[in-house]
Amino acid sequence: MDAFGPNGETIIDYSIYDAIEAGFSSVIFVIRESFQDDFKAFFKGKFEGKIEIHYALQELDNIPAGHDIHPDREKPWGTAHAVQVARPYVDGPFAVINADDYYGKQAYKTLMSFFSKYKEVDGQYGIIGYHLDNTLSEYGTVNRGVCTIDDEGHLKSIQECTKIKRNDDGIIRYPQDQEEKFELDPKVIVSMNMFGFFPSYFDHFDKHFSNFLKEGGLELKSEFYIPTLLDILIGSGEVILQVLESDSEWFGVTYQDDKPFVVSRIEKLIESGAYPSQLWS
Repeated sequence: MDAFGPNGETIIDYSIYDAIEAGFSSVIFVIRESFQDDFKAFFKGKFEGKIEIHYALQELDNIPAGHDIHPDREKPWGTAHAVQVARPYVDGPFAVINADDYYGKQAYKTLMSFFSKYKEVDGQYGIIGYHLDNTLSEYGTVNRGVCTIDDEGHLKSIQECTKIKRNDDGIIRYPQDQEEKFELDPKVIVSMNMFGFFPSYFDHFDKHFSNFLKEGGLELKSEFYIPTLLDILIGSGEVILQVLESDSEWFGVTYQDDKPFVVSRIEKLIESGAYPSQLWS
């Protein structure tokens, strides 16, 4: 809910604006019950008449019966689980994004084109890919899902690489262990958690989430991530994941020091005519 636009607009405001332009008809906010009243009050009336709004609550107890959890656990179950709780409001193909990341107008149009080309029975999902060097922060390390892609543009795997940083010599590296650092090609495709799914996602989730809970449900902080589920589905041949490279600019706020840069980029987008200065007037 942090403000970045000239009239208090958040990053998600610009994402929803772009989604409306691309042809999306509804948005589902996945939030925690503890702050739902403040969240709803903040956005109340802003999108009225522009797009349908739903709220889904992601809580610790949103799990199948018969599974034990750690009595001290407080966090819910990760991003794959966050998508699952939106199930009651989904009746067709849908996109998934992080609320605090800016993906660019073209990314939403790319997903809509994907949905117009493929149907549920095709067994294909889409993932928007960005070049790594366009997703780094000047103020610290970042974690990125580095994609391995076959000759047909299908995702083979996502490797979660942590503590990625451009070093003083200009080379991008991350530590694989305590002693060795590995270089990364600045143009390698990475996932920024923007996906295009069909409702079959929910059945796949149900099947594999139960296995996750059996193995890690009693851990204090275990999480079931979207890339984890997709790796399972790709490996088993249940799903083909089409990598959709985007020329859109991505930016987000990994560190507080990133905020001035994001504010500046939004100002330039407004100056270029990409957005009105009063977004929802």
